[in-house]
Amino acid sequence: MKRLLCLAVAAASIPVSAEDRTLEHVLVSVPIHRQESNSVLPVTVITSEELQRSVATTIGETLENRAGLANSSFGPGVGRPVIRGQQGPRAITLQNNTSSADVSSFSPDHAVTVEPLLAKSIEVLRGPSTLLYGGGAIGGIVNVIDNRIPRERIEGIEGAAEYRYDYAPDLNSGVGVLEAGFGNLAFHLSGTSRSTSDLRIPGRAIDEAALAEQEEMMGHDEEHEGEDHEGEEHGEEEINNSKGKIANTDTDTDVITAGFSFHFDEKGSYAGFAVNNLNNKYGIPPGAHEHGHEEEHGEHEGEEHEGEDHEEEEHEGEEHEGEDHEGEEEEEEIVRIDMDQTRYDAMVHLYEPMDSIEVVRGFLTYTDYEHKELEGSEVGTRFKRDTWETRLEVVHNALLGTEGVVGLQAKSDTFEAVGEEGFIPKTDSTELGLFLIEDFHRNEWTYEAGLRGEYVERDPSTNAASNEDFTNWSASLSALWQFDDNWQTGVSLARSARAPSTEELFSNVDAMDPEELVTHAATGIIEVGDPDLDNETSLNADLALQWHSANSWAELSVFYNQFNDYIFLRNSGEEVDETAVYDYLQEDAKFYGVEFESSFHLTDLGPGALALDLRGDAIRGDFKDNGDVPRLPPVRVGARLSWTGDAFGTWVSVLNAGDQDRPGDFETDTDGYTRLDLGADYRFSFAQERELLVFIKWKNITDEEIRLSTSFLRNYAPEAGQSVAAGIRFSF
Repeated sequence: MKRLLCLAVAAASIPVSAEDRTLEHVLVSVPIHRQESNSVLPVTVITSEELQRSVATTIGETLENRAGLANSSFGPGVGRPVIRGQQGPRAITLQNNTSSADVSSFSPDHAVTVEPLLAKSIEVLRGPSTLLYGGGAIGGIVNVIDNRIPRERIEGIEGAAEYRYDYAPDLNSGVGVLEAGFGNLAFHLSGTSRSTSDLRIPGRAIDEAALAEQEEMMGHDEEHEGEDHEGEEHGEEEINNSKGKIANTDTDTDVITAGFSFHFDEKGSYAGFAVNNLNNKYGIPPGAHEHGHEEEHGEHEGEEHEGEDHEEEEHEGEEHEGEDHEGEEEEEEIVRIDMDQTRYDAMVHLYEPMDSIEVVRGFLTYTDYEHKELEGSEVGTRFKRDTWETRLEVVHNALLGTEGVVGLQAKSDTFEAVGEEGFIPKTDSTELGLFLIEDFHRNEWTYEAGLRGEYVERDPSTNAASNEDFTNWSASLSALWQFDDNWQTGVSLARSARAPSTEELFSNVDAMDPEELVTHAATGIIEVGDPDLDNETSLNADLALQWHSANSWAELSVFYNQFNDYIFLRNSGEEVDETAVYDYLQEDAKFYGVEFESSFHLTDLGPGALALDLRGDAIRGDFKDNGDVPRLPPVRVGARLSWTGDAFGTWVSVLNAGDQDRPGDFETDTDGYTRLDLGADYRFSFAQERELLVFIKWKNITDEEIRLSTSFLRNYAPEAGQSVAAGIRFSF
């Protein structure tokens, strides 16, 4: 707690400049609030201009240095967002207000299918957002917004083309956007193609000392004392603990999107349709599938490196630097993901259709998702998910002294894991939610009250488990006080509920005896669901203080979240064929923390302005009976000094992350680090609104070894080493 109270500044490499802040972003995720300053919810916005300079290849890496946000990587091909310590099924990712409809919440090796390189902006609601987006948003939402269905009229032809290169991952990335408008019609066409090689890192990929410590904590040394496995089984087996690179981490991604919209009137009403296809191929770092990964967030009882055979294979033998997965033994260790998703979106916005209605927004999405887990050249498991989702929101003007939104959300999906290693039965899910949020304005005060009712049904195609249904209620109360022209404070109280997910209920439910349990190949553990799991509920309190002036701003938030029947994956202590068995269980837990974010205009210097950004966050999580919650971010503090002129800008940032010495039971500590980055960009402006942006960054200048405490592979796959990234973007 002392470290939380001492927190003063924040870690960030992506700023919101004072100039950007004065041109306040109009929120898309929250229909009742037009701007950030009107919302009691903690909101983080990354604008289009920021994304041009700072976007990364995954959504987790793009957000990782903002207050309250972190990245959960599974090698460079996967980066899932972490919101206030919550990830997986509690931190959902949206694409234009409907879910990404992938299977990233099912397992940490599954990538999120949104494409940050094509985003116009990203909005993050921290804290429970269940009133708007359902139980899956019990920790928060990330809404990636693009212009696949043009929201405004377009006159003539406009677009952009970009190329960027990054040394550490050997990234080659190209992005193109073309938009055109003719009268009431507007069209959009965009695409990106990128590839990377095995990620360059400082030192060796596998932290052998941490793994040895973990084995000792789990008592494997005592358990196998006197057994002579070394010479018999492990002496001739070797694993590639590579130096300078992480093997099997290359990626290849292609995305193409086409859409159009028809604009009805001068008020801004429109309707449109878009289709998007994403193909993503990436490798799983060695060791992840061979030894298993750390379990899903909240899984605090042990690690999955139980097999002494595997442990010895990891640590014995020489390192095969630079070898590309040679030999029969190593060929068997290679696991790759081949992902394909086609998404269809329809959208309608009607502004002021009648006197008392401000806007009606409708969304309809169909998503066809599939990915194959390839073990060498063989398909081990095929994950498939077909999803229909619709949202209807009606925002009314002042009515009986209030204004607000009433909405309906419906979702239907079919999920299955097919193949010899399929461990989840085909399951049909139906989710239906009704919500109402009302605003009351009284002088300097704004009050908000909301209610949501939700029905969830999971219907597995198996005789081993019956149909399960859940009814949830969520509610919130909040108040915002503008007690000065530059100061405001807000408090929010929420009760949120989440139904168990498909994998939590039905993983390996068909197994009649232990020998029939199926291993998830990419993660190397056996996961066993429980059809008797109950709803997970949370009570959340959030207190915020905000200061804004013409060119500077600062925000401080403190939060507390008490979970009842928190669902997590626990090491059962049993093994089947030397593979650890994990069970989904429920236990009470609490999370609390503090976040600070700011930008200060220091002075006008020459033809530009000098600004200092300070940010930071800290979070603690405790189970009622089993100690610390694992995989939480450490205390982070940092600063960024920037000078921005009309054409040229430059910046330097420093980020300090403390040791994560509360890793949870049977987990290893994660060392802290200090990361230094700097960059510059220059804009060339031409006639007819044409512009050329050239940018360069020197990242991780000191070549620091960075292992994220939030990562399931922190002992196998560190983050990128020193790197230079550069790019060029032409807009017209």
